[in-house]
Amino acid sequence: MHWYVIHTKPRQEQRALDNLAQQGYVCYLPMFASEKLRQGSLKVVLEPLFARYLFIQLDSCHSSKSWTPIRSTLGVSRLVTFGAEPAKVDSHLIDALRADNRSQCEEPQRLFKAGDQVQINDGAFAGLQAIYQMPSGENRAMVLIEILTKTVKLTLSPASLRKVA
Repeated sequence: MHWYVIHTKPRQEQRALDNLAQQGYVCYLPMFASEKLRQGSLKVVLEPLFARYLFIQLDSCHSSKSWTPIRSTLGVSRLVTFGAEPAKVDSHLIDALRADNRSQCEEPQRLFKAGDQVQINDGAFAGLQAIYQMPSGENRAMVLIEILTKTVKLTLSPASLRKVA
């Protein structure tokens, strides 16, 4: 048994994984937790580590399962190939991804980190740059702004902040 790479349709990695699993294929979709701004508040969401790709375990000889149904599976675009040969992935790499993936799903990747430069987008302080300090309670963020050469703490909604590159 070898691991191969499936290219999925846009944002249909989970759909392809579910449909392939229903057909009896062994698949793996590495995910990571990420903090996103949704409807004005910060939410932790699981996202694919490799957008539009997942891994499938198949027999290299055509004796067990046919590769043909993979192409017609909902969510699947194609099997990744190099020329006529399907792209093989070493099983050690899959094992390493699985081990690393457990820790990535536990601790989400934060949208804002302490010390990040942010810009305030709305309210009385719109247009001012600030330094992100930390989350503050329910759907609030604490930032530092400088007013008249004095640093002041300010609590705002994360939706009113934008990261400055």
